[in-house]
Amino acid sequence: MNTLPFDIESKLDVDYAIVHPQLCGIGGNRVMQDVLRSAEDDPDTFVIVGACEQEAQLRQFQKLFCKTGFSQDHYLAVDIRGATNNEILQRLSERLRDRVLIKERPR
Repeated sequence: MNTLPFDIESKLDVDYAIVHPQLCGIGGNRVMQDVLRSAEDDPDTFVIVGACEQEAQLRQFQKLFCKTGFSQDHYLAVDIRGATNNEILQRLSERLRDRVLIKERPR
């Protein structure tokens, strides 16, 4: 996980990546709230979260979407449980391509 943000930023067309040990905890919710608030007014910004299953993420962050005004249409959930960094990159890339048609950066 220590190299995952670097891998994501260098291999996918994203502005930045962070790793948090528990987004569903108090500290993680604060991080999510800050991220959602900073992105709420930009129609070109998507927030993609690799964590547990999509439905669980949507339930977990429902209050934050309401509190921040962030559109769920710009939230992309990816289940990365039990995945290696390469598998995580593949899942994120597929989800991005499916939803917002972002292509990978050349390697």
